[in-house]
Order: sequence, then C-alpha cells, then structure tokens
Amino acid sequence: MRGRTRRRTGLFSIAAAMTKEEERELRATLARLLQEHRDLDAAIGALQNTIGSDSLQVQRLKKRKLYLRDRITFIGDQLTPDIIA
Repeated sequence: MRGRTRRRTGLFSIAAAMTKEEERELRATLARLLQEHRDLDAAIGALQNTIGSDSLQVQRLKKRKLYLRDRITFIGDQLTPDIIA
C-alpha cells in the first residue's frame, strides 16, 4: 500500500513542481514541434507527388515525423495535470 502512495505522490509532485517559466518553455517547444510536424507533412506530400521522388528521403521524413509526434505527445502529457482518483 505504501508503494502506491509514494508513486501517486511522486507523479503529483512532478506536475505541481512545474514553474510558470517551465510551463511557458514547454508550451513554446510544443508549438515549435507542432509547426515542424505540419511542415514535414506538407513536405512529404509534395515529395510523394513529385515524379521520380526519392523514396529513401520520404522514408526519413516520415520517421522524423513519427519522432516529432512522440515528442508532442510526451510534452502534452507533461502539461496535462495528473488527476488522482
């Protein structure tokens, strides 16, 4: 029972310990990553519609886009407060 209490308290303290400046930095990073994700989406679409496009380059861009999506999700989770039931 004690382990559960510590774990929940630890999760809550991480979200509660975030300062306004840290939150502002995370939101700025999130906005930058979202913009890069949209730009990659447009670049991938344009490259795929080009005759003779480099499939390896498209694959690399898609991989980068997936990485960005993971980072966006991670940062979004950090900004969302934990609700302990």
